[in-house]
Amino acid sequence: MGKVRIVTDSTSDIPESVRKEYGIEMVPLKVHFGTETYYDSITIQSDEFYNKLTSSPALPTTSQPSPVDFLEIYKTLTEDPETEVISIHLSSAMSGTYQSAVLAKSLLEDKPNLTIVDSKSASYGIGLLVVAAAQAAQEGKSKEDILALIEKIRRELRIYFLVGTLDYLQKGGRIGKAAAMFGSLLNIKPILTIDDDGEVNSIDKARGHKKAMARIVELMKTDFGGKELHLTVAHSQCREAAEEFSTLLQEHFHISKLTYTDIGPVIGTYTGPGTVAAFAIPAS
Repeated sequence: MGKVRIVTDSTSDIPESVRKEYGIEMVPLKVHFGTETYYDSITIQSDEFYNKLTSSPALPTTSQPSPVDFLEIYKTLTEDPETEVISIHLSSAMSGTYQSAVLAKSLLEDKPNLTIVDSKSASYGIGLLVVAAAQAAQEGKSKEDILALIEKIRRELRIYFLVGTLDYLQKGGRIGKAAAMFGSLLNIKPILTIDDDGEVNSIDKARGHKKAMARIVELMKTDFGGKELHLTVAHSQCREAAEEFSTLLQEHFHISKLTYTDIGPVIGTYTGPGTVAAFAIPAS
């Protein structure tokens, strides 16, 4: 049986050390500050990005990889017909990245050993799928088994996040100006999630950060009951808030695996600094 290789894009927010450990290939999206262009997580890292973001007079823009960016990696990996390639990407409802990957596949001559997957997620919602797939590939699992595992995790995964300020969601067109203004004035914190269609949605709201975190605990109790969990907490330049969040969750749930990751530049363009996110799945 041939091996399986995993490809993703930079919005999966997987630490470089983890990508290297599991041989995960990554195609970067781009971030543009005026005339300066950076490759997400390659020529600009999270800390430098958030420092630029808070001091920049204009909001940066982002752009997806071109089909050619994917083509290079796909050509190399699919050269051996025994190698299966699974390429997992940012929700097609948020970006054209998935479509670029599909176009790249169509430019290759018949390559049945390449499968493109729409994660219908973002940040470590993609990362969880990618790392689990890469671990399974290292264990020698088949492409079919890995695709079934991806689908299982996607169904079970729950995502909740709180932004430090509503400004970036408003500037990026995710919420209206009036909602952002009243939310800021009244200290209303929307509790955000990514729905089954891969779109950002407000699931509830609370006044103040602490009440919002307590509400997330209630929502997760409904989701998981007393199940043992694997939890990843992602944050944008607010490790202290991320640790406070994970401590609260550990008081209410049996968390057998806890990891932290940074929200990278492309996702951070829309959420801004001070964002914390919980990505939780049942342990088995």
